[in-house]
Amino acid sequence: MNRKEYNSDPRYAKILEQMDLLGIMDVTTTRQAKNGTIIWKLPIKMYGKLIEVGSFASGYVRRMNGGYTPYQLNKRNYYDHYYKSYDGKWIDGEYVQKWNGKYNKMTTKGCIKILNEVERLEYLISYCLKNYYIKQANMIEDGKFVPKWRFENLIEQHKHDLENIKSYSSTNSIKMAIEEVLDNHGNFLKCKDTDDVINFEYSGGQITNLENGDVFVHEQHAYWNKWKEDSPANSVELIIDGHRYKVK
Repeated sequence: MNRKEYNSDPRYAKILEQMDLLGIMDVTTTRQAKNGTIIWKLPIKMYGKLIEVGSFASGYVRRMNGGYTPYQLNKRNYYDHYYKSYDGKWIDGEYVQKWNGKYNKMTTKGCIKILNEVERLEYLISYCLKNYYIKQANMIEDGKFVPKWRFENLIEQHKHDLENIKSYSSTNSIKMAIEEVLDNHGNFLKCKDTDDVINFEYSGGQITNLENGDVFVHEQHAYWNKWKEDSPANSVELIIDGHRYKVK
């Protein structure tokens, strides 16, 4: 709808006033308008795109780009269905069913349609204000989002920490590196943000640094005897919490 069409009726004009206040744009195409559809674009991004919502002549209001397909924003109601209950048995190779005099109850959920267009648009204004404007602002206050500068600083700090681990070369430094990725029980610590073990892999009694190829082998591992006999000159033995490791 264009501004002239909105201003043709006092209730539509009130909606247009609220749209201007909230920065909502009507982006309805000519074809959509002929079908009785109205599409709004909000000045709020979610998942990298400006939010779009729509009003449809069928009585539905939908979020247009919040998932794989548009989904309804209508209020829901619950109602019961009753279906006859049957008992069945095989008779001469044929499965025969007979009603047992009982009913099965099934509760289903459906959308409450809004058949009046003005009421749909008024509902959309109210829904968007509550769920996209106020709720999104409260998410920042509740700490669910952080400013971009803080996020970038955290990323740089993680990179700095990883570089420090990769740059360890002396025996004491290697011991510190192992202690940083192992907890008190000898288990690997995970990144608290991604739940991933960064740069290290534990398998078969040995620890492998995926970045530079360093291998930390437990004394009881099957490879240990062979390595002990070879005694390579470029290896270092470490004892951490009573466990012996050899670094290639």
